[in-house]
Amino acid sequence: MLDPIVNFFTRVFQWIGRGIGFAIGIILWPFLWAGRWYTQRGWILKAVVGGLLILLVGLYGYFIWNTQVWTNFNPRYAEAYNFTQPPSTTAVTGTEDAGVEGEVKTCTNSAIVQVAADLIDFNVNENAWISSMILYKAGFFGIDWDNTPFLDNKASFQRGVNQAIRRTSVELVDTLGRVRGTSQIDQNLQDARGAITFDEETWYFGLRPFGPKTPTPSFYRTAATSLRAFNDRLMKCEVVFNARADNLVQFVDRIASDIGSTSDMIRDRSQNYNSGWFDTRADDRFWFAYGQLYGYYGVLTAARHDFQQVITTRGLGPLWANVESQVKASLAIQPFIISNGREDGWIMPTHLTTMGFYVLRVRSNLVEVRSVLDR
Repeated sequence: MLDPIVNFFTRVFQWIGRGIGFAIGIILWPFLWAGRWYTQRGWILKAVVGGLLILLVGLYGYFIWNTQVWTNFNPRYAEAYNFTQPPSTTAVTGTEDAGVEGEVKTCTNSAIVQVAADLIDFNVNENAWISSMILYKAGFFGIDWDNTPFLDNKASFQRGVNQAIRRTSVELVDTLGRVRGTSQIDQNLQDARGAITFDEETWYFGLRPFGPKTPTPSFYRTAATSLRAFNDRLMKCEVVFNARADNLVQFVDRIASDIGSTSDMIRDRSQNYNSGWFDTRADDRFWFAYGQLYGYYGVLTAARHDFQQVITTRGLGPLWANVESQVKASLAIQPFIISNGREDGWIMPTHLTTMGFYVLRVRSNLVEVRSVLDR
């Protein structure tokens, strides 16, 4: 009685085994053909091809290692800073500045400048800059790594950190690094802004235009050098850091707007692409937002030191501490695999929506800080 059933399942498993064997054969056929071709060549060609294969394997090994190992990654890194040096200040002068609360600092380091330079150092010196590596640019069999679920999280995180640095460098040039909007722009800060806004994907050679190029990490290292040079000159009383209340209002407003753009990006992905673990772009959005908050965590902690007088006078201490605690809470979210499931789903989680919630919380707290400063 059971023989027909047993024979049926035996045939089913045989078909499955043959199907798996056929699929593996198709996958391995190019390698088997290449192996036969290689064994039939002369020793000179074998040496050349073998050397190229070893080089390719080495490059991929280096590439994979750098995408998976995050050196000195620390979601609580800002706690290690000890901004205790008392600043020297000068009075705000000029009729156009009358009644403006705050101070123009000199003969001391700017904590914001220091953190921005350290973040650049973290991105391109302590870690390799992934986005401009030749194998990252080559993609996965021609597919952009950002369109795959593999090896792109660190690159997205670094770009998020870089976004925070770029925004900060712009504000340093436009307002924080000079006494008035009509005063001369500091050359070190201008150089830093130009270098850090260079594109994120340039390798040593390019096609548009054709020829050798200076890679992206070199530009970013130049930006860090320029920022540190500004701080050195600030210590020598040669330049100023304008820590006035109106500048803090603009700084907070620009950061809130920057984070708001990221929130909108997450909202669009979360609402229109509910593919759960199969959404290959969800991890890019998640880690970009994570990196941006990672960068702003240090910058906002530094701003509390640089604008200490304004924050104390306006009673912003608790509000500012709340902003920092919200950023730290968002950095505690580190899922192994990013899922973009439906908000009412019960199988696949919705990590992207969770990150979007924290991004909005941080932005709303910054808006609240700005409203208090505006009073």
